[in-house]
Amino acid sequence: MNDGSHGRRVELTVGIGIVLLVLTLGLAFLLARVESRTRRPVGLPVYGLVTDFTLTNQIGRTTTLADFRGHAWVADIIFTRCPGPCLRMTRQMKELEAALPSNSSTRLVTLTTDPDFDTPSVLTKYAERFDAKSNRWTFLTGTKTEIGNLATTGLKLAVVEKEAADRTSPEDLFIHSTVFVLVDKAGQLRGVYQTGGEGVDWEQSKQEILSAVKRLEHEP
Repeated sequence: MNDGSHGRRVELTVGIGIVLLVLTLGLAFLLARVESRTRRPVGLPVYGLVTDFTLTNQIGRTTTLADFRGHAWVADIIFTRCPGPCLRMTRQMKELEAALPSNSSTRLVTLTTDPDFDTPSVLTKYAERFDAKSNRWTFLTGTKTEIGNLATTGLKLAVVEKEAADRTSPEDLFIHSTVFVLVDKAGQLRGVYQTGGEGVDWEQSKQEILSAVKRLEHEP
């Protein structure tokens, strides 16, 4: 390819990029105008449907999807002996619990990637460390298959067990998503929110979650 042809391709690519940017900004402007005029928020997208599951909560009670019907819920995945981001994520989930109004119907759900260790009694002690209210915040354990199905298929959370040779410590067991996901009253996945990492503003993410939760609570 000669330099002239290459230059035209670059110009075409840049031109298309500019057009797409203008269209995106224009659409954002129109949506903002519509929202300001109607005083109604633009609806949250639907990313998929959470299929039924049977797991066990921190007090040893069988828990299924039906237990969350009629409630919006925020979920994450951790393990209690995690040497990485799990403590931070649990503290952030605690901040959400504290920020929710007392009359809010929203629930919080934490899955473990490590069910062989994270039994209900272990999860109870972990929940007590954060003064988690069992009527609001559920910690779930079960079989690896059930947890994997809910995490990856239903909630779109990645979970990978590390090979022994790749572990930096005995507790360095899993690589997993560090996001919070939002599910609506009908069991539909409606949002994904970053909790940490380069360039992530947790305070902004928290406010976005709380705003989205409020919208979902007012949905039929």
